[in-house]
Amino acid sequence: MTRRRWIATEFDDFSATLSGAQAEHLARVLRAEPGMRADVVAGERVYHAVIETVTGSAVRFHLEQEIEAGATLPIGLLLAVFKFDRMEWAIEKATELGVSKIVPLIARRTEKHLAQAAARRVERWRRIAMEATKQSRGSSVPDITAPLQLSNALKESVPQDGARILLSEYEKQYTLAACLTELHLQQHDRITLAIGPEGGWTDEEAAQFVGAGWSSATLGTRILRAETAVIASLSIASALLAEPLAQ
Repeated sequence: MTRRRWIATEFDDFSATLSGAQAEHLARVLRAEPGMRADVVAGERVYHAVIETVTGSAVRFHLEQEIEAGATLPIGLLLAVFKFDRMEWAIEKATELGVSKIVPLIARRTEKHLAQAAARRVERWRRIAMEATKQSRGSSVPDITAPLQLSNALKESVPQDGARILLSEYEKQYTLAACLTELHLQQHDRITLAIGPEGGWTDEEAAQFVGAGWSSATLGTRILRAETAVIASLSIASALLAEPLAQ
């Protein structure tokens, strides 16, 4: 049977502790007791572990053998806020595919009521990412920031090294795969992808990206929903990062 996987809230070289909702679920719902075994993510490492103590608010594990963990991809998303049910689905799938960071963007065409409510959704998005990390047996929960305006995101939340690529309906020929291949990226090079809202980026926003040194790419001739673009772009990028790109 596949062991359950948990994300440690505190850890050292020999032990790890779960607290909060994870500990409550493990203790009260799953009736955890000393001696039970599980896999525990501590930092970006994963261990076989055995429960030492259980209380209502904390479960403490002894860490045993370190095991191989699925690597988090060096890929970040600038993701314009869109309808919350579909955005939650996109966050879940992006986490399963190994994204390392998600920056929710308040774009010009983000619906006003969604922009106003986005800040109150961040903790829910983080919980979704944690559950998706455990389900997909990942080794790291993606960092999900507070929602930002585009100008602030470009200055504060985007690494200046690696590839920065705007997925844009204005680009008609230069595909994401071609863009990444021409950059000759290696496995650990960073990629940041920007995916727009329903209705797409405005001319002004596209100009901001260009002014900040971003490249533009297309996912093809079809008009994709934002959540579909998330899956398509991450799948393409992760496939090309699976081994050093051919020149």
